[in-house]
Amino acid sequence: MSNSARKILVTCALPYANGPIHLGHLLEHIQADIWVRFQRMRGNEIHFVCADDAHGTPIMLKADQLGITPEQLIEQVKSEHKADFDGFNISFDNYHSTHSEENRTLSQAIYTKLKSNGFIKSRTISQLYDPQKGMFLPDRFVKGTCPKCKAEDQYGDNCEVCSATYSPTELINPRSVVSGATPVMKASEHFFFDLPSFEAMLKSWIRSGSLQQEVANKMQEWFEAGLQQWDITRDAPYFGFEIPDAAGKYFYVWLDAPIGYMASFKNLCDREGLNFDEFWHKDSTTELYHFIGKDIMYFHSLFWPAMLEGSDYRKPTNIFVHGYVTVNGEKMSKSRGTFIQASTYLKLLDPEYLRYYYAAKLSHRIDDLDLNLQDFVQRVNADIVNKVVNLASRNAGFIQKRFGGKLAATLENPQLLAEFSQASETIANYFENREYGKAIREIMALADKANKYVDDKAPWVVAKEEGKDQELQHICSMGIEMFRILIGYLKPVLPQLAARAEAFLQTELTWDSLSTPLLAHEIAPFKALFSRLDSKQIDELVELSKVENAQLAPPTVVKTTEKSNIEPIAETISIDDFAKIDLRVAKIVKAEAVPEANKLLKLTLDIGSETRQVFAGIKSAYKPEDLEGRLTVMVANLAPRKMKFGVSEGMVLAAGPGGSEIFVLSPDDGATPGMRVK
Repeated sequence: MSNSARKILVTCALPYANGPIHLGHLLEHIQADIWVRFQRMRGNEIHFVCADDAHGTPIMLKADQLGITPEQLIEQVKSEHKADFDGFNISFDNYHSTHSEENRTLSQAIYTKLKSNGFIKSRTISQLYDPQKGMFLPDRFVKGTCPKCKAEDQYGDNCEVCSATYSPTELINPRSVVSGATPVMKASEHFFFDLPSFEAMLKSWIRSGSLQQEVANKMQEWFEAGLQQWDITRDAPYFGFEIPDAAGKYFYVWLDAPIGYMASFKNLCDREGLNFDEFWHKDSTTELYHFIGKDIMYFHSLFWPAMLEGSDYRKPTNIFVHGYVTVNGEKMSKSRGTFIQASTYLKLLDPEYLRYYYAAKLSHRIDDLDLNLQDFVQRVNADIVNKVVNLASRNAGFIQKRFGGKLAATLENPQLLAEFSQASETIANYFENREYGKAIREIMALADKANKYVDDKAPWVVAKEEGKDQELQHICSMGIEMFRILIGYLKPVLPQLAARAEAFLQTELTWDSLSTPLLAHEIAPFKALFSRLDSKQIDELVELSKVENAQLAPPTVVKTTEKSNIEPIAETISIDDFAKIDLRVAKIVKAEAVPEANKLLKLTLDIGSETRQVFAGIKSAYKPEDLEGRLTVMVANLAPRKMKFGVSEGMVLAAGPGGSEIFVLSPDDGATPGMRVK
């Protein structure tokens, strides 16, 4: 690989603005951030942008449900997403939103260009329509009985029981997920992007090296099935951009979402004086890379390059596709506490634990990555704490106490240090090709050699012998030098540890500087650089995830209107199921805050025959002292649940839209603790 400066633009897929960032999202963003940080260390000009994907029916309906505007919802979620990415040290140069003026302007311009070039067609189609809500229904907003296997309560695009795919119009007894009404067929004019016109170009492009082999093979299946024109229209009501000269018609979210990459970069260009056309002109010689998950490779590998080609923009240099994250070999689960939100993780664990573990297991392939929680603890401690950081701590004390912090002026073993420096290009090629797991193995093999050197030289023994000060300084300086190179190689993966190491070493770690030893250089007093990961912390994380996933209140959103917050109706239960619930009047004897949890209060409840301890997610609405002595209603026969904070022996009933508006229900006058509520 040439070390001459390159000009590179990198993007991550845009998180949808209706839910939290979780560990699955972070795989992609950590993978991309490591690559970006590596390129920066190599001296390349690189720009790293992302944005929230902020349009579509789900966002419109969720905002309506919460009694706020879509703009308020997406702004709130964007700030939460940005905080999560900052917490994991994802070094975006710009984090924007698809609901921006830059995106509106670019989307309309690209559509207009596609239309003038003859790639937009129109025809009238019939779709399912909710007469109660007055809106056309996307496939996932229709449910009914599968036309193939007759399984009930299946979505309008595919059956989760028999895996059949079908049109929502084929569902038996369809109903609107939005209102419950029976949908009707209604005709509307729609605009279509003529994807088949680009078949020859796409067939050539996907085999040009711009896609991983597995992705190119998958795309071949779509050609064999035959490319279809792509419906880019949605009818009002819809949260998005209105199509020029087509009142009441909106761009489908998937048209303006990838244009959001361009819009975020345009926003950065306008702020920092960069040249937008240099990176997006059809004749650009700069590099453009998209990091995405395998669930959206169809849009990025077919629609997106075709849209760019048809509107006279450049296509991506490459699209890097990754797999999913599993936890302990299984799909992430809210009930098991393995569906872990980024914000939950950050409350308990160092983000660099996860950055390192993902890096150690990542390759350039699209295989799924398993986060094995037991292996996670062992891997982080064995590699980072025992092999790397320990190398500095074993040697720094002698340098500080015996030599005033000054390293030796010559190397004790130049050949060994040369071996460390000569690994530079091998490790660089692994990083460049996203073979992070191979890079980590190479780095840890060097760490083993470094520790063997220190073990063999035994500076703690030499320090006790008369007249061996120079030998001691040389041995310990070699240990510090090897530590410096190892941390330099790990800097893209562990930027916070690297920053602390740079302060200790009193030098900046660049890729080129790693081969130059710090001879006769003064280092700072050693301070702890990294904390050992305790398996108890993992147990706490899983328990906290269970609690936070089980919170019944809606997402943290500022409620600004009086509109009622109506949650979707849950899965149907029978009267027999309901009869099993034992509701009892309870007196709140004591209420205490739970310092480790944002939403929980610990309540001691008197239900007449006994007292119970219950954790309730009502901290945002009540001060503990305001609850004591008050009557409420609890589910008395709910199975006890062991939590990080203790055992919860029931559930308090409350109502309200969330935030400060959560109301503990008081029973009628004359109620006594233990009275059954019927």
